Amino acid sequence: MPAVIYTDCRGERHEIEVEIGVSVMAAAKRSGVPGMLAECGGSLTCATCHVYVSDEWTERLPPVREDEDEMLDEVSCPRLPNSRLSCQVLAAADLDGLTVSLPETQQ
Repeated sequence: MPAVIYTDCRGERHEIEVEIGVSVMAAAKRSGVPGMLAECGGSLTCATCHVYVSDEWTERLPPVREDEDEMLDEVSCPRLPNSRLSCQVLAAADLDGLTVSLPETQQ
């Protein structure tokens, strides 16, 4: 299983093995990563699973779709070029070691 490395909203690091095909959001929620609200449960309607993807990984991810792009305009912390909604990022073998950081707040 690929590992995803999360830096939570308090600056603490969490390395979690994630089954292929499971979203980065679902794995964080299941593992209790602080700051991952994910209020809509992954239905792409709330933007409370916002993460910043480490620069070395941004080009390896699939491009942002139009609906995700629209929701990223609603995030509570600044949207940056490396912002993604973690419900739209699925674990894959070639993403082993993916590193993401959670913003200060998701509200």
